[in-house]
Amino acid sequence: MIVVEKLTKKYLNVEVLNIDELSIPKGQSFGLVGNNGAGKTTFFSLLLDLIRPTTGQIHSKGVRIDVSEDWKPFTSAFLDESFLIGYLTPEEYFAFIGKLRGLSKGEVAEFTSKFEGFFNDEILGKRKLLRDLSKGNQKKVGLIGALIGNPEVVILDEPFANLDPSTQIRLKQLIKSETQNTHTTFLISSHDLTHVTEVCDRIVVLEKGQVIKDLQTSPETLKELEKYFSEPLEG
Repeated sequence: MIVVEKLTKKYLNVEVLNIDELSIPKGQSFGLVGNNGAGKTTFFSLLLDLIRPTTGQIHSKGVRIDVSEDWKPFTSAFLDESFLIGYLTPEEYFAFIGKLRGLSKGEVAEFTSKFEGFFNDEILGKRKLLRDLSKGNQKKVGLIGALIGNPEVVILDEPFANLDPSTQIRLKQLIKSETQNTHTTFLISSHDLTHVTEVCDRIVVLEKGQVIKDLQTSPETLKELEKYFSEPLEG
């Protein structure tokens, strides 16, 4: 589904990302972890053509991302609140996303109504603008907006941050359900090792822009990750 080849990114001759080879198959829930400055956001920005690589390339479903825009119709993302449109209500924002995906307002309303439990009766029908919502509720809107139109690839940066415990549990259940039932490919970065090991089939550890570990998730994965991230502190 996604193939990375000899990908690097430099800023003022400082290399912040260097991934020689990486392949993410369709339907995989792919986790990306690392300390601040490891290159996670840089990698996601390259996946979305928000920045251009210094060298190398990324193909998504056979489409080279920095050359063609044909990957956009089947790709969705929510990285942070800058992806929202603050002067819209949640309903208006969902309708806007739906229009881009070729859906009617009715189809969008039917889709978003399925997430009333996730919204906890704090999003729909409140006549609030997105900019006036709490950080957690803005995150909820962005996450569900990223699922509109049944995208084949969904990229989420720190999706569990600012969410209350109940919503975090619902989000984990939602990601698992979407992966199993629709074969959506999820790429998720997170500082929360527990959450990412619970929802991801595979986890890659980035350190200073390079792949340090590439793990198929198992009952031992969380302990292995905790050991890896604790060792520098002990040293």
